[in-house]
Amino acid sequence: MPNALVPHPNRRGLLAAGGALALGATLAACGDDKGKDGGSGKDTKAGKSGPWSFKDDRGTTVELDKVPANIVAFTGVGAALYDYGVQVKGVFGPTTAKDGKADVQAGDMDVSKLTVLGNAWGQFNIEKYAGLAPDVLVTTMFDNAGTLWYVPEESKKKIAQLAPSVGISVYDRQLTRSLQRMWELAESLGADMKAAKVTDAKKRFEAAAARLRAAAKAKPDLKVMAGSASDQLFYVSGTNLSVDLEYFKALGVNFVEPPESAKKQGGGWYESLSWENIDKYKADIIMLDDRSSAIQPADITKPTWKKLPAVKAGQIVARSPEPILSYDKCVPLLTSLAEALEKAKKVG
Repeated sequence: MPNALVPHPNRRGLLAAGGALALGATLAACGDDKGKDGGSGKDTKAGKSGPWSFKDDRGTTVELDKVPANIVAFTGVGAALYDYGVQVKGVFGPTTAKDGKADVQAGDMDVSKLTVLGNAWGQFNIEKYAGLAPDVLVTTMFDNAGTLWYVPEESKKKIAQLAPSVGISVYDRQLTRSLQRMWELAESLGADMKAAKVTDAKKRFEAAAARLRAAAKAKPDLKVMAGSASDQLFYVSGTNLSVDLEYFKALGVNFVEPPESAKKQGGGWYESLSWENIDKYKADIIMLDDRSSAIQPADITKPTWKKLPAVKAGQIVARSPEPILSYDKCVPLLTSLAEALEKAKKVG
């Protein structure tokens, strides 16, 4: 997404690239703190009162007289905060699927209890936003220019006049850094970071990371290709900008790496291939974008896809280019890739 999802090339590229974009893609663990209505986490003011300040990844420090109570966030950010017991009032970004159920990026939030300002790229209802009397807007950033994810360029100035914003970077850094920043934000908002569910999730994440490192070390010759499928093109992501792929690579996973020249049109995130050329790279495992903006494995009908060795072997695993930045939600990302490596055979 950083540039959203499919209709917009820049965003598509990002998403694909990082999977973070396919743009071109992670605890409900804190569920014990859910309110009586079962919908949201504990009150954002819990455990903290008085002046509030937070320095975001743009270097901007937001200062308020009190801890924000009316928080509006990008859906995936809201899902991460929810896992830490912090409730948001409104969201923007992929929130509900066509069947009305929660989008994968909504995590464990009860989407029926949220004010949705926009469910797709370019959608942001400013009147609804103003009606929430927002104290702060929180989202991620997929570049180093401070561009707020899913905040429409054409209306960003009006949106900025209604409340200050906080940006958490998921650009050109490893997943653990972004997880730490979301942790720090949640803590500043009053979340109980010593709660058993929270500390347990972090321990499970560390164990999953160790498992993935061991799996990668045991099978260093297995090649993994991260991609995103659209009707006309298949996007092969490089690892150098995406938080998840950079981290997996650091753990020893051997990825297909499109040359920089091939990724140029994708803003450095990914290479675009026609379906006829999808066999350009040899891969033993394919990680496929799980976002609703991308075509999922069961719906890919291209003959060239079905002929790929990894596809024939059933060595396909989901990838979240825009991970929900809570330790609980990132555990499955590490575990599923570790399992895929442990079970996979050399086919590429």
